[in-house]
Order: sequence, then structure tokens, then C-alpha cells
Amino acid sequence: MAQEKLLKFDARQAISTSGIAAADLEKIWKQLVAIRHEILTTEIEQYESGNAAADKRPLDAGFIHLPDRLLKEYDEQRATSELGRILDASRRMSEQVDRVVVLGIGGSYMGARALMDACAEPFFNERSRADRGGRPRLYFAGNNVDNDRTQGLLELLRNGAGEGRAIDDQWGLVVISKSGGTLETAVAFRQFYQALRESLNDPSELPRRIIPVTGNEGKLAKLADEIGCTDRFVVPDGVGGRFSVLSAVGLVPAAMLGLDIVSLLRGAWMMNSHFEHAEPGANPVLDYVAVNHLLETKFGLDIRVLSVWNDSLESCGLWYDQLLSESLGKQHLGATPLTTVNTRDLHSRAQQHQQGKHNKVFNNLVVDSWRYDPAIVGEIPWNHDQLDIFSQLSLPTIMDAAIEGTNQALREDGRPTTMMTLPAANENGLGQLFQMLMLATVVEGRLMGVNPYGQPGVEKYKLNMNQILNSTIETGVANVN
Repeated sequence: MAQEKLLKFDARQAISTSGIAAADLEKIWKQLVAIRHEILTTEIEQYESGNAAADKRPLDAGFIHLPDRLLKEYDEQRATSELGRILDASRRMSEQVDRVVVLGIGGSYMGARALMDACAEPFFNERSRADRGGRPRLYFAGNNVDNDRTQGLLELLRNGAGEGRAIDDQWGLVVISKSGGTLETAVAFRQFYQALRESLNDPSELPRRIIPVTGNEGKLAKLADEIGCTDRFVVPDGVGGRFSVLSAVGLVPAAMLGLDIVSLLRGAWMMNSHFEHAEPGANPVLDYVAVNHLLETKFGLDIRVLSVWNDSLESCGLWYDQLLSESLGKQHLGATPLTTVNTRDLHSRAQQHQQGKHNKVFNNLVVDSWRYDPAIVGEIPWNHDQLDIFSQLSLPTIMDAAIEGTNQALREDGRPTTMMTLPAANENGLGQLFQMLMLATVVEGRLMGVNPYGQPGVEKYKLNMNQILNSTIETGVANVN
């Protein structure tokens, strides 16, 4: 196996532009090294023993060593390991159906969506079954209560692909919810379950067409028992939803797409090792936290823009938006995340970002290598666009110029920027990125004195919504139009 490259983080421009003092960096690095030691020793021990202090509950630190555990188990047990079972279940589903709907909300789908967009072939669902390697098209639902989108997907599934082969009309479900009690996903499961049941000539097929990913106990676990699902996987205890992308929550949909989930976990394992051993100044996790936190607390830059320079990474940014918001947005603290896609958003947000309110730091996310060979600008019979001078340049060359030019413009207006460089937008690179950002979020939470686990604010909206719906039923004014 070729040696995989490590993700790089470079904050030199942010430091020089903002004027972060060397003494401030040295001070915060010492704090972060102590926090790293606390997380990797005391907190892991407390998590494993279940004896966390009251002020650290929940202590959902299980995500940290999850990649290491899954890889070790796969190496030792292969087919009977969790990864082996996931690969086997995804193969069986792929042989039966041409479409799979993944039901889930928040952390139960955002990581899987990010993996599909970044690692699967572009326009995956539009390709023929042969070009998809016999893998099913993947759709995401249960993350909203949008009537028209739900009905549109159900109609698409009922109509089938229309290519004249029996498998093209067949579909299945992956339903992801630790408790099974989240209303959006639970409602969607009822709707898609009934549609799937009606689509089958043989009802005995139903247990093989539904793969639940849920807790050992709970509403969805009970439903899976009633249905008799052939394959089911567990969301590990001590792994919260937004930290669950490298568990079965993300691995089952990724395997369904034919992605290399072993390489994904290996990327996370690599980042774990680097986080544990690398010194500040050469440690992406500690350096990312140090610079972003200093910019927020000393200079008031409390909007954290993740500028992705690859369309396929937009969903990674949206995944990170949830991770940062729910983890650190507590006690009137926490930076506000914002994902932009460039060069697209340079023609919408850039003016405000560059010369508007000075409250932002720009973390650029770029890739070192592209999936396809470089596309050349090329020639046409006319030169009205005056691009003949660029005709031999490639899109990657133009993108590099856009990145450099944008960072230069931001620097000239005193706006700090950093660079996160992925070796490639592939499984190993995404594994590194996911683990880096999850670790950084936990480290920064401990630095702030905020518990990065749990989301009490989100629970309030759920409670309020259920009370309103119960009141609606009691007064007999439910809208059924």
C-alpha cells in the first residue's frame, strides 16, 4: 500500500495578518497540550468506566478510538467483524435494488451525504447501473417535513427507473436514528415503509429491504424487531449523532455506494496518531484550535467561514456547521460557522466578506489532487471573449490563481485566512478531515469550559413542536388538506 499523505494546516497568513503575538500562541499551545493529555487519558478512562464527573456528562468520547477499534476487529475477524457485516449487507442490498433511500436527520445523515458528494463519482445517481459498479442510487430523506420533496421522491420510487429491467423498479431503505424518536425521521419511516411494502409482490421480502441503524434499545429497535430485519447495525453507546460519521451511521451508506470504508477509517486512525504525537506548530488539530480561538477571543472574529474550493466538499462544510454549532454554541459562547463554495460564492458573498464587518476568519479547504485529468480551456473559431490567451491553461491552474488572488485580496483588507489542504477528496482524505474537525471541536470546547457533547437547545424545539402538535390534535383542527 502506498504511503498516504497527511492533511496539512497552515495558519501563517492568519497570524501575520491579524498580528497574533508569539507569546499568545505559546501560551495557548501549552493549554492545548494539557487538554490533549486530559482527553486522551482521564476522559477516555472515565468514558470507558462510565464514571464521568457530573459537569462532563454526557461524555460521548467513544468516537475518538472508534476507527482504531473497528480496524483492529476487521483485521482479526474479517467476515464476522462489524465492517465485514456492513460490507456483506451492502452487497446483498445492492444485488436486490437499484435505489436506496437513507432516512435520517442531523448527524444521522449529514456525514453520509458528505461522503457521497466527496468520494462517489460526480453525478453518481445519473449514471447507468454499470457505470455505478452495480451500486444503487442513493437518496436522502427524513431530514425535513417538506411535503413536496417527500411526495416527489415517493412518486419517483413508485414510477421506477423505467429502463425495462426488473431490478430498476426495486428499492430499499436504510433508516438511521439512535432512539427512533426524532419526529422527522419517524414520520418519514412510516411513509416510506408503507410505500415499500406496497411495491413488493412478495411481502416476505420486506425484512431484507430495510436496514436499521439504531441503538440497542428504543422505538426504532422495537420496530426492527417487529419487522424482523435481516440486517441491522448499532449506533455505539457514547457516540453522539454529530460524532457518528465513522460508525455504522456513515459506514453503511458509504459501503452501499461502494466506497472504501477501510481507507476512510485508516485516514481517521492516521489523524488520531498525529494528534496524539505531533507537537504544536505541526499538529493540525491543536494549530486549528489555537489560531481560530485566538482570533475569536482576542480580535472578535466570531464568524468562522469554511471556504471550500471544490464543489464536492460543500456537504462536508454543512456537516461541520452542525458539529461546531451544536457542540460549542452554549452558555452564550461559540463561533458561528458558515460554509462557502468558491469560486461560486465569490460572486455573491465576497464583497461583504472582504470589505464588510470585520468579524470573520476564513479557513480555506483545498485539495492537492483532482479526480480527473485537467480540463483545458480550449479554442473555438472566435475570440469575442478574448480568452485565446488562456486557451492552453487548465481549470486547476485557473482555480489555483483564484485561491491565491482571493487570499491576497483578503490579506490586503486585513482579513485573516488559513489553508487546510487535503491530499485528495477521497476516503482517506475525508477520514482525516472528519477526525481532525471532531477532535478540534472537543479540544476547543474544553478550552472554553463548554461541554462539547449534548445539545440541550435542540431538545427544546422538539419538546415545543410535540406540545403544539398534541394541542392541534386535541382541538380537532389538524390540517389534512
